[in-house]
Amino acid sequence: MPKPSDPLDLQNLSSRIENWAIELGFAKMGVSSVNLKEHGEHLQRWLSKGFHGEMRFMAEHGEKRWRPDKLEPGTIRVLSFRMDYLPLAEDPREVLNDSSKAYIARYTLGRDYHKLIRKRLAQLAKRIQTEVGGHYRAFVDSAPVLERAIAEQAGLGWIAKNTMLINEKAGSWFFLGEIYTDLPLPLSESQDSKHCGSCSACLDVCPTQAFIGPFELDARRCISYLTIEHKGSIDTELRPLMGNRIFGCDDCQLYCPWNKFAKPTAEVDFQPRHELDTADLINLFLWDETTYLSKTEGSALRRIGYERWLRNLAVALGNAPNTIAVVEALKQRQDYPSDLVQEHVTWALEQHQI
Repeated sequence: MPKPSDPLDLQNLSSRIENWAIELGFAKMGVSSVNLKEHGEHLQRWLSKGFHGEMRFMAEHGEKRWRPDKLEPGTIRVLSFRMDYLPLAEDPREVLNDSSKAYIARYTLGRDYHKLIRKRLAQLAKRIQTEVGGHYRAFVDSAPVLERAIAEQAGLGWIAKNTMLINEKAGSWFFLGEIYTDLPLPLSESQDSKHCGSCSACLDVCPTQAFIGPFELDARRCISYLTIEHKGSIDTELRPLMGNRIFGCDDCQLYCPWNKFAKPTAEVDFQPRHELDTADLINLFLWDETTYLSKTEGSALRRIGYERWLRNLAVALGNAPNTIAVVEALKQRQDYPSDLVQEHVTWALEQHQI
């Protein structure tokens, strides 16, 4: 099937594809080129400082991460898609202010977005191919893709001081997904200017001061990294700063002024499950592994495994109010058959002078 080549046909096709995407639950689409050299150079500088910590995958694949045509030969355009995820959940700040509660990043309160978005992108790619032919490959955090750089170039927002992508009409509570293609669609107008101005709210509010400066994050101090990517013992200096955050951290988004424009998602699968938006730390800590596996089925929470789940909760309980219930819960895990868990439980009990 021949691909359209007339500029007007291509512009019309781009609009049609975006409409199809909206029918599938996406909020916006943009089209990027494959030239991400500037972002690739920034990544290399960041890696050279060791800010990626244990995330060795960030240093792998070489140019494929910022050269879409190297990752998927024949690619000349990248379609970038935004899907909003802000759930109808308990006020995040209220949960953070109640140290007996567990704070879980808003993006993971519902079902794992990877499968949902990948399935929808695959449906969209198939429809495009049926209509006009061509080659397509969809990605959702599943390959070395600089998704925020692509989305910025595709006009979906700008990379802000907190390194998140921000859209002036939707804030930053959204997921990104991509389709690599050889279809010569017209490029979207890129978001060259950044609208953070002199605001530094995201940098100032970071609990662990993980931002070295604007646009530069030391992941090794980031709570999202510590609770999700980091596999070993959490630095004792950082544990008290983590508060009750047991999976991820949203602080730099919660205090961003642009997020006043964010609207709750209509996507049912992104709504909280098992009351995880208001869960008590003690209750979660006392889940046995079978319960953990059952309650986290189909969730990104499953990613860290039960051992790190207990590690993270032990830290949060060490930061919780000094009550008999907290101490007794920690004591129940003192002999758990994991050096990692035992170390963090011991630390937590020490915080309560036990």
